[in-house]
Amino acid sequence: MGVLVWLLIPLVAAVGGGLWGSWANRTRKVRGDGPELDGYARFREAMEKPRPGARGA
Repeated sequence: MGVLVWLLIPLVAAVGGGLWGSWANRTRKVRGDGPELDGYARFREAMEKPRPGARGA
C-alpha cells in the first residue's frame, strides 16, 4: 500500500502540472503590436530631430 502512495504523488503532481500549464497558456485577448510600433516611431522621429541650439560638429 505504501508503494501505491509513493506512485500517486508524482501522478498527482503531473496531472496538477498539466492542468496549471494548460491554464497558464490559455488563449487570451491578443493585442496587436500597433501601440508599441507607434511609440517606437515617435521615439525614432524625436531622435532624428536636431536639438535646438546645437552646433554642427
